[in-house]
Amino acid sequence: MSLSRLAYVSLLRLMLPVAFARLAVKGLRQRGYWQGWGQRLGFVSRHEGVLWIHAVSVGEVRAAAALVRALHETYPDRRLLVTTTTPTGADQARALLGHLAAHTYLPYDSPSAVERFLTRTKPSALLVMETEIWPVLYERCARRGIPVCLLNARLSMRSFRRYQWIPNLIRQTLGHIRLIAAQTEADAGRLIRLGAEAPCVHVAGNLKFDLVLPEGIAQAGAHLRACFQGAGPVWIAASTHDGEEEIVLRAHLTLRSRYPDLGLILAPRHPERASALARLCERHGLNPVWRSRGTNQVIERARSLLLADTLGELPLLLAAAKVAFMGGSLVPAGGHNLLEPCALGVPVVFGPHMFNFAEIARLVNERGAGRQISGPAPLADMVEYYLANPSACDHAAEAGRAIIHDHRGAVARTLALLEPLITSARALS
Repeated sequence: MSLSRLAYVSLLRLMLPVAFARLAVKGLRQRGYWQGWGQRLGFVSRHEGVLWIHAVSVGEVRAAAALVRALHETYPDRRLLVTTTTPTGADQARALLGHLAAHTYLPYDSPSAVERFLTRTKPSALLVMETEIWPVLYERCARRGIPVCLLNARLSMRSFRRYQWIPNLIRQTLGHIRLIAAQTEADAGRLIRLGAEAPCVHVAGNLKFDLVLPEGIAQAGAHLRACFQGAGPVWIAASTHDGEEEIVLRAHLTLRSRYPDLGLILAPRHPERASALARLCERHGLNPVWRSRGTNQVIERARSLLLADTLGELPLLLAAAKVAFMGGSLVPAGGHNLLEPCALGVPVVFGPHMFNFAEIARLVNERGAGRQISGPAPLADMVEYYLANPSACDHAAEAGRAIIHDHRGAVARTLALLEPLITSARALS
């Protein structure tokens, strides 16, 4: 074992009690963090011979959904196992993929937990969504002859610089990966510079462009909008983070002075923050209706603010809106996926901090599917621009759908790259 790997493993062992303490504290706000502790140590049900897909949380699960469905159709005899790290990711995996795949939590990256997990599941291959780098897990998979594949891989310049602080460990870990399907040429180049073997790295595009909207989503969104706001317009602040809701509520009050019948759907990234956000709304003189308590009759009484404290409903909530603001972008969280509003034909407004979705943000800006603002101040003005200009909304809707259409195909390209590995893994299992 190299010195860098030994230091990593030693540090991880010291941090395990801290990790469980964090789960306990987080569980005070979200009970899901109190579940699955044994799974995080590798104590899982036996799923021998599975094709294993890891998607850390909600966004990765959504990105993986189309690929998991394609894997199920292409290899119907293979059992699928999806792992996540967060409870919200677990809930999303069960909701979207529960009929196709079993679910458990990813084990912590300690030798004993990883060995226990691999012994109980005996995966034929590990498919990791985006850029999760686990030195122990990948080394133990390689030792057992389990191919590790990094799919829909992206690496921002910020992450690239951070990984450069531990070059030897990262290079060794990337050396255990048999296939990397990167989103863009820039992502591929950064991964190779970190130590990935160039022949293993391919550009397959972004799986998120292959999203499939629920059937009848436009009609369902229109019905929700009519229940919530009658004939009045609605805008949504989606996937917001701490610090952004204050900005959103001030913008809403400004807009309401010009559009008295305007409604807002506030959909925080972490629904467990709903209680704190309800108090924030009340301090601004707004009385929100909680989506989880919202029968149509209750929603009809909101007429200004619907607080989305549920999971898995973002497409429906976006479909109910005339304009969307995508959170994580007015604070340095890196932004969130702009493609769902684009696919739904909803103009999207977003802030300057989009480093996790830089390529998608560039496309949306260049094609006119939405507008990027420089900071908090222009939010109300940009939302009003779309509210007041139906032709601008129509142009943004057409551009957004065209972006989705023009960039589809990553699932098929990724399946083609995986086919030799999955076939050889099937022969060995």
